[in-house]
Amino acid sequence: MPLTSDITVDAAKFHPNAVSEQTTKVNDHLIKLVEGTPKWFELGAAKYREMRKRGETAFPAPTLLPDGLDIEVPSREPGRSISCRLFFPSARKSDNERKKCKGSVLHIHGGGWVLGDHLSADILLQTYADAGDLAVISVGYRLAPEDPFPKGPEDCFDTSEYLIKNSFDEYGGPLRFVGGESAGGHLSLLVAYHLLKNHSEHRLDGLLLHFGCFDLSFTPSATVYTKQLILNNAIMSHFISTFLSATRLDKKHPSVSPYYEDLSPFRGRLPSALFTCGTDDPLLDDTINMGTKWAVSGAESIVKVYPGAAHGFIGFPRDQLPVAGMAVDDTKEYIRDRLGKSPQ
Repeated sequence: MPLTSDITVDAAKFHPNAVSEQTTKVNDHLIKLVEGTPKWFELGAAKYREMRKRGETAFPAPTLLPDGLDIEVPSREPGRSISCRLFFPSARKSDNERKKCKGSVLHIHGGGWVLGDHLSADILLQTYADAGDLAVISVGYRLAPEDPFPKGPEDCFDTSEYLIKNSFDEYGGPLRFVGGESAGGHLSLLVAYHLLKNHSEHRLDGLLLHFGCFDLSFTPSATVYTKQLILNNAIMSHFISTFLSATRLDKKHPSVSPYYEDLSPFRGRLPSALFTCGTDDPLLDDTINMGTKWAVSGAESIVKVYPGAAHGFIGFPRDQLPVAGMAVDDTKEYIRDRLGKSPQ
């Protein structure tokens, strides 16, 4: 009987022939947009943020939904609060109904720790809320260069602390999921470690980690990726150097790069995690490496790969980019599956 591998991969997902004609068309269009648009580090972060709000970059302008609520949660810094965006399930209209949700989700937006905000993902937040009958809170953490590391992570930690203390009373159940995209995936894992170390009694139902950056010292796929498709090694270098401008910590320190955290003390307590990434993304190795490490550390690790999808693909309309709809549907299914298995 032939020897078989203990780790298996669906290699067909990574073959160029698996990329649909529509995905290739969208990617070619995005490359032209990126090539014709100044980079954020050429214009300055503040100006580029305004351009993104107006839809003047490769990403569509964010859509603000009328049901979104703006709230403030306390910061560790006296006299300061953290702006957040809150969504309830569409079916829950009254204050009394909303206090009977199944718990909460902490969402952390992407943008290289420099761009984006808590107002940039309303459609995704409402999707999560409806998928699991959950309240979803997106944290408006501080951004570099104005507020480099560790300010952004601290705001995410503080928001998770608020939800640990208040989720049952406000949202009918515990903090169940933490998740985000790109830099938000990175920060989500840092939050998960923070909770494992400081709230060992709390058990998350799952992590929603979309194309996260888990190794800021650069994996091979990030090192060699030069294509002008949303994110490449040059743009990543500017993001990371800006984010880490005020620290002397090595890029492989686990508080900077969650891939290097020693997971052995958490064996048996690590939450389930969903990792998603496209095959045309410099962070593909981050997803594969982190997902594999999560699995060998004894936790459920579901890694979903989408042929030809570029960085940030989940933010595009499904009618424009079908693989984006596939990833959203997979995330909804994961949320429902995990809630079905939860003892809470």
